[in-house]
Amino acid sequence: MTTTSPAATKAGGLRTGVQRFGTFLSGMIMPNIAAFIAWGFITMLFIPAGFFGSDSPFGWHWAGVAEIIGGGGDSAVVGWQGAMTAVAEGADGNILAYVGLVGPMVTYLLPLLIANTAGRMVYGERGGVVATIATMGVIVGTNIPMFLGAMIMGPLAAWITKQMDKLWDGRIRPGFEMLVNNFSAGILGMVLAIFGFFAFGPVMLGISAVLGGAVDWLVSLNLLPLVSIIVEPAKVLFLNNAINHGVFTPLGIEQAAETGKSILFLIEANPGPGLGLLLAFTFFGVGAAKASAPGAAIIQFFGGIHEIYFPYALSKPTTILALIAGGAAGVTTNMVLGGGLAFPAAPGSIIAVTAAAVGPGVGNLLVVYLSVVIAAVVTFLITGVILRASRKRDLAAEGDSFGDAIAQTEANKGKSSAAMDALRASSGAGAAGAAAAGAGVATDRRIANIVFACDAGMGSSAMGASVLRNKFKKAEIDGVTVTNQAIANLDGSADLVITQQQLTDRAKAQSPNSIHVSVDNFMNSPKYEEVVEMVREQRDSDA
Repeated sequence: MTTTSPAATKAGGLRTGVQRFGTFLSGMIMPNIAAFIAWGFITMLFIPAGFFGSDSPFGWHWAGVAEIIGGGGDSAVVGWQGAMTAVAEGADGNILAYVGLVGPMVTYLLPLLIANTAGRMVYGERGGVVATIATMGVIVGTNIPMFLGAMIMGPLAAWITKQMDKLWDGRIRPGFEMLVNNFSAGILGMVLAIFGFFAFGPVMLGISAVLGGAVDWLVSLNLLPLVSIIVEPAKVLFLNNAINHGVFTPLGIEQAAETGKSILFLIEANPGPGLGLLLAFTFFGVGAAKASAPGAAIIQFFGGIHEIYFPYALSKPTTILALIAGGAAGVTTNMVLGGGLAFPAAPGSIIAVTAAAVGPGVGNLLVVYLSVVIAAVVTFLITGVILRASRKRDLAAEGDSFGDAIAQTEANKGKSSAAMDALRASSGAGAAGAAAAGAGVATDRRIANIVFACDAGMGSSAMGASVLRNKFKKAEIDGVTVTNQAIANLDGSADLVITQQQLTDRAKAQSPNSIHVSVDNFMNSPKYEEVVEMVREQRDSDA
């Protein structure tokens, strides 16, 4: 059994705590990404500079329709005819912009969705309702897209609701539960909404102004590329969702609401650095890393699953410098040439990036593409130099597989793998080694429900679940359910939980009674063969 020193345990606890906080931030945004994308498309199409906007060559279609349908109606009439008439008279030049679909969505809908999600994360449906009421006060008190306020007031209001309910837990007379619960939540929501309007809102308005000013200051001094020094290393430590959706998305949405696009959406989501790293491993890597890199590059670039390149960077930590340089080069390109996205690119696929970049114009799309290419080329060249410099040493140690390199990186970080002893065979073991490991497992728990868990419950975990499902199918093993979900949503019902090594500690804390297996790469891990063999032997023993 692997043990760790107190210092390593402390370091692991700090890392886990940071990851958990980052997951909480991104957890407010990720479930609502579809709403952000919907708003982005509406903005892209119907603002005056949009595809169907008044400044567009296609804008006359809307004005013509408005003139025909609006007739001579009173432009003050609320409803379809009034909107059409107003457009025909040139009030806004755009139907959907006139009736206010763009503004209210970003001012009210998106922050309230975030608040409700945050409240549910803290205290279920009851917390979500009170969080939404309280955040409405913050929004009305500021009258701007108050994403940061929603991310603070939402969980705070839910937590206060939870503490309030503890005061009379078990003390309510039978038959009065619904009355007390509804009135207490309603009164608390009212109080928090008023507090948000008069006190919390203005404070958040000031904080938003400071953060926005900081971004403007970095841009004015051409220092924004330096953010990559923080972003790229944090990404490979699995803080990518927290950085993108917890920090850049709220600030970027406010920028996009004013200017139609934001460079902040591309700082973390740019697929160029990851692509450059994986291409370098394809040409200059050795062993399993070289063999698996081409497939990983396709998944990362087109599927948008950035997590897939993290093990490659961790196997050769100096390549993180290449990622920093590539990320900074991409940010510089967009900063100098004015590139940006109309809405968050989630996942960070070139397809999603294209959809979000095409709105602000063809010129913007070309700039964004150029930033992706430059980021990829810079990362590729620097990574290539690093890999070539160590190639002779890597070839001499060819007996060590890609998984061994990741395990060594794990050891250097002072953190143990949480996989079962019987399943902790070396990553370079063949089928026989996998079978032996599976045969040595002694567990009374029948494996029927396997869950792949990652930070957001999408992307990489979905890919890993698909790979393992295919392996069970080829092995002709039935009766095993393989799903994927966020670590925060683990409820202890899974028989076996598979996570990436850096996230296993959190998964064990969330689902302590499950069997836990940690892998270094969701796409291609020998641990999958061990799991399949273990399940096969269970089925054979039952026969």
